[in-house]
Amino acid sequence: MPSPGHRPAFWWLWTSSGLSNAADGVLKTALPLVALRYTDSPAVVAGIALALSLPWLLVSLPAGALADRWDRRRTMLVANVVRASALVALVALPADGPASLGLLYALALVVGTAEVFHDTSAQSILPQVVGREHLDRANGRLYAVEVTANQFVGPPLGGVLVAAGVALALVSPALLWVLAVLALLMVRGSFRPTRAAARTTMRADVAEGLRFLWRRPVLRTLALMVGVSNLAEFAMMSVFVLWAVGPDSVLGLSEPGYGALATAAAVGAVLGSLGAERVAARLGRTLSLALCVVVAAASHAVPVLTTQVLVVAAVWAAAGAGIAVWNVVTVSLRQRLTPDHLLGRLTSAYRLLAWGTMPVGALLGGLVGEHVGLAQVFVVATVLDLLLLLCLPVLRERHLREAEAEVVGRDADDALAVSRSDAG
Repeated sequence: MPSPGHRPAFWWLWTSSGLSNAADGVLKTALPLVALRYTDSPAVVAGIALALSLPWLLVSLPAGALADRWDRRRTMLVANVVRASALVALVALPADGPASLGLLYALALVVGTAEVFHDTSAQSILPQVVGREHLDRANGRLYAVEVTANQFVGPPLGGVLVAAGVALALVSPALLWVLAVLALLMVRGSFRPTRAAARTTMRADVAEGLRFLWRRPVLRTLALMVGVSNLAEFAMMSVFVLWAVGPDSVLGLSEPGYGALATAAAVGAVLGSLGAERVAARLGRTLSLALCVVVAAASHAVPVLTTQVLVVAAVWAAAGAGIAVWNVVTVSLRQRLTPDHLLGRLTSAYRLLAWGTMPVGALLGGLVGEHVGLAQVFVVATVLDLLLLLCLPVLRERHLREAEAEVVGRDADDALAVSRSDAG
């Protein structure tokens, strides 16, 4: 199997992912800024993040089951077409005041639902494109372009576009999703997974994915840790725009300045993703994951400790690098530990625990920010992150290697069964 650097299909997938994530970054930065034009309520602004993330809680399990039934490339294509169409439709609808807020919420739900189907299939398709032996390098390259587009290009572009006009801020992501579709069309071939059972029910498929996750302590622990971390992140970021933007805010940033601050994390994430393979090899995966938890906690605490934007940016850059290392190490591990025919369902079950907490975090951030105070939201997020250090004994290197050895044994048994079947 050639490396991902020698496979044109990988680079078209990489290009499509970059364009799609740029659209995500623009929209997810633009929507809260647009909402600020109609309300200054922390709960209402946080509702945008809630609507964007709620589909991960509601439809991730059926999306995973369908990702193991449908052609994964086609699912990604349809999802991007739906997202682009929803944005164009919103711009075409006349509305103002409360009606505009309602349409923003509806758009966030549609885009969030399409994102669940796209991203579940995107993570499941990668081993089919590059092979499992190249996952660390391929995930590093994919995560680098995703972070660059989603956090480095998208946020400042979103801030500038909102300042230029709401319609422009909404049409631009639609155009990027159309370009992502064109790039993905260049990935030739069928990407429907091979299934042992010809006919199964959706309920049975979903249950199989949940059982596979829950019976593996390493994967289960990682999913729960990411769930708590995402709850903390969304609690903070759902209201951070109120802390950072405007002359009366703590940081006093403009809309473009807010987008630029987010690029600090992106710079760190790009560097972290490119160096994740070397960091894990040098420090070991367990220590690498522990450092990722610590810098995430620091990124949530720093806005309370200082109003110096450069200091906040520096800590966010370190946290971005930590997130990149975490994702490259854990996503590659998850893809190696899971059979291809189960990867969509495992990904969706994993993300139900890992990402299903995002709307809960957005709701928590909005309520605490509304009734207690914005600073208290950041304190709660920091404490939640630090509690994750208690989970690290399950992720010792010995446990990770034992889980990987189990896969080698399972693959050997499968190969033997196929050989006996052919001989019969």
